[in-house]
Amino acid sequence: MMLSAMRNPQKDAWQSDALKLHRGATFGEVSNVGEPVVSGRKRGFPQTGTAVAVSYFPLGGGVLLPCSTGRGGARNRADRVSHALTAANVGNMVSATDHAGLIEMLFTRMITIHWKGAGVTLADMAKASGRFVDLLTKALARHGSGTAWLGVHENGDNKGWHFHLLVHVPAALVPIIQKLQLGWLGIITGKKYRKKVIYSRPIGKGLGAETRNPDDHAINLAVALGYVCKGAPQAVLDAFSIDRVHEPGGHIIGKRCATSQNIGAKARKSKD
Repeated sequence: MMLSAMRNPQKDAWQSDALKLHRGATFGEVSNVGEPVVSGRKRGFPQTGTAVAVSYFPLGGGVLLPCSTGRGGARNRADRVSHALTAANVGNMVSATDHAGLIEMLFTRMITIHWKGAGVTLADMAKASGRFVDLLTKALARHGSGTAWLGVHENGDNKGWHFHLLVHVPAALVPIIQKLQLGWLGIITGKKYRKKVIYSRPIGKGLGAETRNPDDHAINLAVALGYVCKGAPQAVLDAFSIDRVHEPGGHIIGKRCATSQNIGAKARKSKD
């Protein structure tokens, strides 16, 4: 089922609109979303688990990342800043999400990493996110699986800077990834893991929801996509029939959002 039909009713580097997969992942519990909550003229959904993932950590200064990722370049330079998702950003993520389904790599997990809480500076967040995604995709490849993903950076006065990732992780590999991801954060930051820095949950009611109950999974995926797109202006959300109330996305340095190359614009065009 195409996600675009569900919306209203219910380059391995942060470059251009696609991040390349090296070889060729959450946030709050988006299952059991419950009834929508009326908030102004648009509906919003309960942010179950979000506070856990993005609560403020008073840690002082950030750390110098010990691992060079080979990412960045002009598109991640310190003077590249943004304060909101654009219509082009949202359009790319909507189309990428639909394409992930077409290539049988539906997003199955939502991961949030509170980079400020981990001690990573705002200027280094994009590099840290790229490194995390690289480690994730390589780990999945070692276990015989490909993946597809999209990621969005956000910042806020109370939440601090953080990263939301929608990603395809086969149910059988979730326990492996869950064990590895804490070590990845140590590799990236050079610091011991702090509780609540990362929050990972299935999209849908438990592991394998995408096959056990695809209609429920599609609804939950639409909610998850709406959540990561909430930093776009309300007019953009409305234009894409995303049933979400706008929330400020904050000041971001470098790439604000991206997708894996296999669901990016070039990959989608080749399938036309």
